[in-house]
Amino acid sequence: MILFPVSVPWKELAVMKIEYFHASKFGNGAMVAEEFKKVMAGKGVAVNVHHVKDASPKEMPPADLYVLSSPGRIGKPIGGMRKFLKKLKLPPGSRYALLTTEGKPVPNKKTGIVPTEEEFAKYQRVRPIMNGLLQAKGLRMVAEDKVYVTGMKGPLEEGWQKKVEAFAAAIAADEGQR
Repeated sequence: MILFPVSVPWKELAVMKIEYFHASKFGNGAMVAEEFKKVMAGKGVAVNVHHVKDASPKEMPPADLYVLSSPGRIGKPIGGMRKFLKKLKLPPGSRYALLTTEGKPVPNKKTGIVPTEEEFAKYQRVRPIMNGLLQAKGLRMVAEDKVYVTGMKGPLEEGWQKKVEAFAAAIAADEGQR
């Protein structure tokens, strides 16, 4: 029989398991996924990274949290990720987080003005579309963020690793509140 000290809550002893599914086309999303895995490993959390092409949405591995990532194409999640999410089978109440790679806002060619966050959100609907598909299945979002891609195929925005660290911190904070 193993006895645990009374002062340590049970949930602190449990090891969190995260399954991360991305649909990276040019490698940007895969880089973000590997950075997330590295950051979480430093917190003692196991993260398994999968490309959606190599995963079955109907036979998902058990996890405490599912992180889903898609690049944006014409303001929507890439087709492979949309299909994956539509077929996804997870128990209602399962927790998920979104960390997408999206095109960085650029200045208007005529005015030179960069669109505001609200203006940009009218056209960049990657996360709202993904959230809609997941919440319709009864899943619960715990965090979301985006990493900008500065060109059509990359590179990622300057300082993108800090965004991944902040995203990981938000997940850890949510886990602490469970």
